[in-house]
Amino acid sequence: MAAAQAGTDAGPRSQIDQISDRFVAEYAALDPVLATYVGIAGHDGELTDFSPEGCAQRAEVARAALAQIQPIEPANARERLAKAVFTERIGLQVELYDAGLVVGDLNVIASPIQDTRQVFDLMPAASASDWETIGGRLAAVPDAVAGIRAGLSQAAGAGRCPARRQVEKVAEQLETWAGASGEPPYFDRLVAPAAGVDGVSDVQVRELTDRATAATKAFAELATYMREELAPLAPAKDAVGRDVYALRSRDFLGAELDLIEAYEWGWEEFFQVEAEMKQVAERIKPGASLAEAAEALDADERYQVVGRLEYERWMQRLSDTALADLRDVHFDIPAPLMKLECKIAPPGGSVGAYYTGPSEDFTRPGRMWWSVLASKDRFSTWRETTTVYHEGVPGHHLQIATATYVADQLNVFQRQYSWVSGHGEGWALYAERLMRELGYLTNDGDLLGMLDGSLFRAARVIVDLGMHLELPIPAAAGFHPGERWNPQLGLEFMLTRTISDPVHVRDEIDRYLGWPGQAPAYKLGERLWLAAREDARSRAARAGTAFDLKAFHTAALRMGSMGLDTLREQLELL
Repeated sequence: MAAAQAGTDAGPRSQIDQISDRFVAEYAALDPVLATYVGIAGHDGELTDFSPEGCAQRAEVARAALAQIQPIEPANARERLAKAVFTERIGLQVELYDAGLVVGDLNVIASPIQDTRQVFDLMPAASASDWETIGGRLAAVPDAVAGIRAGLSQAAGAGRCPARRQVEKVAEQLETWAGASGEPPYFDRLVAPAAGVDGVSDVQVRELTDRATAATKAFAELATYMREELAPLAPAKDAVGRDVYALRSRDFLGAELDLIEAYEWGWEEFFQVEAEMKQVAERIKPGASLAEAAEALDADERYQVVGRLEYERWMQRLSDTALADLRDVHFDIPAPLMKLECKIAPPGGSVGAYYTGPSEDFTRPGRMWWSVLASKDRFSTWRETTTVYHEGVPGHHLQIATATYVADQLNVFQRQYSWVSGHGEGWALYAERLMRELGYLTNDGDLLGMLDGSLFRAARVIVDLGMHLELPIPAAAGFHPGERWNPQLGLEFMLTRTISDPVHVRDEIDRYLGWPGQAPAYKLGERLWLAAREDARSRAARAGTAFDLKAFHTAALRMGSMGLDTLREQLELL
């Protein structure tokens, strides 16, 4: 396979690799939170400066690196790929900054506020040295929060204040982390275990406690500012419009999207998956609607896990089994990738599952996290079996950790910093479908859960595009025909035409409205992965050779993450 051979041609570090790696080092120093997330060591005691000045500094580093790399002519296929990935990703980063979409960024799922809180979840806490590092980062929280506030104020002054929904919902998150919900403040819970660690002195414990108190105070004060000063300036309208949406979509997809074609395709996909779900529901409970079949499964003891610790254990067992079964049979899985931790996330964030990758040396393993309501203590596994495959193996863990592992084939930027939702989430959704093809979702309950996830992602394409572009609803939809999408209709559609958890659905609508273009990346990315696989299969048939699915997957994953347009070009070489 041509692309696989190109990937192994590491050789001496090229100019393209040197510029890319130098950018990573410079950027890590300016964005310590991102450095921790992607596993770059050396900045774990610091926090990112999200002020206007900090954002400008990072944009200039990106602009300079882009100018350096653009005139260089690649010497081989590996260098061509490395340059294409870098220029596409960093070019968009500069474009977003110049469009005014970086300073004051705010949404309910992935903006500076969530990053500043959640990065502490990734920090080791087993030694006195670990707690010194945590203490250093804790001490930086008030200044980081001040920078976030300055960015929000500048954006509001320039007429780019985030929508009121995002302001109010993020203020609520901050209040939860500050202890307003009745749970102990997040930072108090973070530092509580330090007293039981060998080598952590009483003085250090008091210092950690004081810093946790200061961090909590900073979060509470930011919430007050957002409610009292920012919310009155925030627009009530959530839709961002075509121009902003097109740019955001290109960032999440790495591809130019025909917005109307994607909207129409989303409806086609939705109807197709919905029809199959009705067939499965009929087998589960004859004559039942989708919602009634879901109720039957929720009441079925076979799919019940009680207790958060038991739920963690259930996830871990399923993940460990998938790793063992797939290794050397359907995928090449190196030994360092065989450790994947499953955890319940601290309360306060948006509801749902997410993955965090391993550190560069794999001393911090890949982890999948479930963010659930603090009061929830009973879980229906039929909905979540497919999620384990999505977040773990063969989904995000196999994809992200593989790129981290092949250090001899990808430069640091490719394997650690390049992340494109259309590529990554598309692969993870493809991985769910693949597990069905491999015979892991034959149980009708788990199959309905997988199809529900697919239906939900198709609905995202429709609703996300529909709400932000205020598109008309087609007559064939059987849902408010001819009306134009708005948040209320989006919520109603997701509640009545999918069988996902209503609490999750309400959270999702807030996510779509604050993160335009990201939600459709799942289904649109899966669409490309499936098409690429069939193209490769057809090429093999024309050449009279057997199609090797394992080799296809191995070669594709070892290229790392990239925009979908770049991916399409590379997969045509397989």
